Amino acid sequence: MGYIHAKVTAHADKESFKQTKKDHFEVFIREKAERNEANTRVLELVAEYFKVPINKVRIINGHHHPSKLLSIED
Repeated sequence: MGYIHAKVTAHADKESFKQTKKDHFEVFIREKAERNEANTRVLELVAEYFKVPINKVRIINGHHHPSKLLSIED
């Protein structure tokens, strides 16, 4: 499928996932950026949005940063 860029805001009041450009997304999640909770939730939301299993989504870059590059396999 390809790569997407995600700008993640952790510990938000409301959860949302919206597309800002062709391959750029803005993600708000309730989980805190601790113990990999936020990254796990981002993977779940991306997998749900693109209707692929969660094991087909990987964080390529940005594990410890709000700006992330993700890979989505078919």
